[in-house]
Amino acid sequence: MGTYPDLKLFIDGGWRENAETSPVVNPATEEELGRLPHARISDLEDALSAAERGFKVWSKTPPRERADIILRAASIMRERQEEIARSITAEHGKPLAQARLEVIRGAEFFEWDAGEAMRMYGRVIPSAPGSKISVHHHPIGVVAAFSPWNFPMSQPARKISGALASGCSIILKAAEETPAGAIHIARAFEEAGLPAGVLNLVFGTPSEISQFLIPQPSVRLVALTGSTRVGRHLTELAAQSDTRVLMELGGHAPVIVCEDTDVGKAAVSGATRKMRNAGQVCTSPTRFLVHESIFDEFADRFTERAAATVVGNGVEDGVEMGPLANDRRVPVLADLVKDALSHGAELRTGGQRHGEKGYFFQPTVMTNVPSAARIMREEPFGPIAVLNPVKNLEEAIAEANAVPYGLAGYGFTNRADYIDRMIDEVEVGNFSINTLEASLPETPFGGVKSSGYGREGGTEGLESYMTIKNVWHSASIA
Repeated sequence: MGTYPDLKLFIDGGWRENAETSPVVNPATEEELGRLPHARISDLEDALSAAERGFKVWSKTPPRERADIILRAASIMRERQEEIARSITAEHGKPLAQARLEVIRGAEFFEWDAGEAMRMYGRVIPSAPGSKISVHHHPIGVVAAFSPWNFPMSQPARKISGALASGCSIILKAAEETPAGAIHIARAFEEAGLPAGVLNLVFGTPSEISQFLIPQPSVRLVALTGSTRVGRHLTELAAQSDTRVLMELGGHAPVIVCEDTDVGKAAVSGATRKMRNAGQVCTSPTRFLVHESIFDEFADRFTERAAATVVGNGVEDGVEMGPLANDRRVPVLADLVKDALSHGAELRTGGQRHGEKGYFFQPTVMTNVPSAARIMREEPFGPIAVLNPVKNLEEAIAEANAVPYGLAGYGFTNRADYIDRMIDEVEVGNFSINTLEASLPETPFGGVKSSGYGREGGTEGLESYMTIKNVWHSASIA
């Protein structure tokens, strides 16, 4: 696997260890990769003080200079693509080819935001003679950010790039199960010349870290990518101190497959994409709502492709799907399948643990799943697809909107009237037509309803990390 990085905290420009640690395990082999130090309260106090000092320096650094440092760090990450990718595969399990793409995607987040930071224009508002009214953007302050385990490098990159490009300092609590991606990012910024205290990286007990950081007066933004349950909890904590939040939460993405589409291509595309990252993607296509006239053909082709997915250790050639990232997901998925079958769903393939070693789960397809089944309401976050027939587009849209989530949605059709209806009526923050790509660094990404609020990426992405000030200048005392 190559060299797995030393696991340390990064605080005030330096690396540190602690006696209290937890193991980081390879989910494909169940072997220990290293011991991750947990931050003590004293470490969090140091990180907060460092971030406060770092903000004073970084917020006054010209956008061009900030961009230069960010771009240097991104270049270092690109140069180390293979090393970082192998670390990601070791701790997360995803195929090496997907890990390599994740490193590039992470670098792209930094590159886009670095450029966008130089285009955060204010404006002058026409006013009466003797007055000038203008709008200014200012970095919000210290950011407390929390990133998940499913994308060890690109998810931390999204938080760090938005904060740093905007002129903020940041304390990031990355995932304890997959820490290497964030550590590689911190290394790159250290070498790129980022001032001490601007980026701080901690690990530990999530509740202890959030309860310490969020109420602090200097923490002005809480940014999370995670579950809806955790997002609500952190939002409640932040509300007690009137702290702004940026929440990218869970999803349960619908895929509307209309009768006029290319059935074979849509089915193969859907099955392939569903198994990416072992389904551990918040935008993963899960609920396939297929017109009844093409349902049987679609289900057959989808099941055939899903069942052919090559499952194994991510470092092996030809592997398309690795293990789940942690052992607790295996029984959760098995229970969801069991519950659906008890309600009358049809199991077309998979449905149980794969192999005897590692946290593998079979690519799973179920059809005709009743609305009473838990999986119709709960995000599986695993390689399980639900295929149900619908009579028409109206029914499909109603089913798509039947869950509280609204992060991503997809549609397959060539009809302009269908496209217009889905764009207008499907309740999601990101909707894609004839593709299962949900976002790019240059597009705003975020959800509606229980999938969160605020946006990352695109021209809108940096606004969450900034305050807007209206300035009214009168030439004389009124």
